[in-house]
Amino acid sequence: MWYAERSSAKVDRARRPNWRHMTLQPKSEQSYEAEYRAEEGESDALPAVRNGIDVLEDDDFRVLRNQRVAIVTNHSGVTLDGRRSIDALAENEDVFLAAIFAPEHGLVGAENDGAPIRDGVDALTGLPVYSLFGDRDRPSADQLHGMDAVLYDIQDVGCRFYTYIATLGYLLEACAENGIRVYVLDRPNPLGGNEIEGPSSDPSAESMTNYHSLPLRYGMTIGELARLLNGEREIGANLRVVTMAGWHRDFWQDQTGQRWIDPSPNIHDLDAAALYPATGLLEQTNVSVGRGTASPFHVIGAPWIDGPALAERLTKLSLPGLKYEAVTFTPDDRRYPHAGMQCNGVRMIIEERADIIPTVLGVELIRALRDGYKQWDFRKLEGLLARPDLIDAIEDNAPELDDLWQPDPDFHDIRAKYLLY
Repeated sequence: MWYAERSSAKVDRARRPNWRHMTLQPKSEQSYEAEYRAEEGESDALPAVRNGIDVLEDDDFRVLRNQRVAIVTNHSGVTLDGRRSIDALAENEDVFLAAIFAPEHGLVGAENDGAPIRDGVDALTGLPVYSLFGDRDRPSADQLHGMDAVLYDIQDVGCRFYTYIATLGYLLEACAENGIRVYVLDRPNPLGGNEIEGPSSDPSAESMTNYHSLPLRYGMTIGELARLLNGEREIGANLRVVTMAGWHRDFWQDQTGQRWIDPSPNIHDLDAAALYPATGLLEQTNVSVGRGTASPFHVIGAPWIDGPALAERLTKLSLPGLKYEAVTFTPDDRRYPHAGMQCNGVRMIIEERADIIPTVLGVELIRALRDGYKQWDFRKLEGLLARPDLIDAIEDNAPELDDLWQPDPDFHDIRAKYLLY
């Protein structure tokens, strides 16, 4: 089948990894040596991957001493022992944390998707919290005045239409314009760092869900992505990435030794994140993707869908790593399609996570809905696909849709220039 080949090679785990590219080194090689011993069969458990904030703290925030800084973060910006990155910085007597900036969903990650975030005050530190989602998408010159650096510490989900990517890009632009250093505190891509999947977006359709032309699944950490945005867009920010310790490109989130934190209110587990590049594409159309239920992004449905027929069609495709079951559900959130109505549809069940190709599931869901249901408003896919030619191909049931669904072939070489692990 056309989707059988992956877009990138797996990392050779037999070769001892070299992670000495780190912007800041941890105090010892204990974590690395324990991991190497585990690979050699000398240990039963891997140590937890240390995120950028932990590497900074291991080094006693040396590079930030006697500096006035701000941080762009939310509830996902925490140390391995569960403290907020905000508090780890605020508690250090040699660093002056002056302000906090919050992305979509707000500082505690509880606001509705798309809802404007208001400025406020952090109750624990008394620091001002400035919104970067709503009337303002980047820090103003006044808010950056007197700052030496701005830190970015937010958990990414590994999918191009997540708005945190745009927040990062606009931060780089604002700091470049105002001569402020940016430190991106790296965190794992929860879907791993190898696979490149799905159509690249149109660069002319820039929005909060398409800051830069990327495939749906880009196979980079947020630190690597920051380097790509800064370089390919010629932003010119003074960017420094504080890299992780102990992370490998083929690690999914549950292989990092870190606890799961919902990156946003409706992505409750790793399977939801893995399905998001497929089912998330549909959420601006008149199909429910499970928002307002206990299983967002695990299910799709509508009152007019034949669930058993859709499940049977998907099963016959034999997409790797997946199975399906017909379900009914009733969304209870009136902000989303079909609230209070019984929806018929399917649940996507991941059987072999390493085998799944989410973006292929996405295009097959699109084909099935386009073929079977005149009620489906497929043109609203354009908001997240950001590709008018794809909408035309879907409308015409064009055979070239498979070819159009591939990443820009140049992206492989572009991406390679910015990888850190």
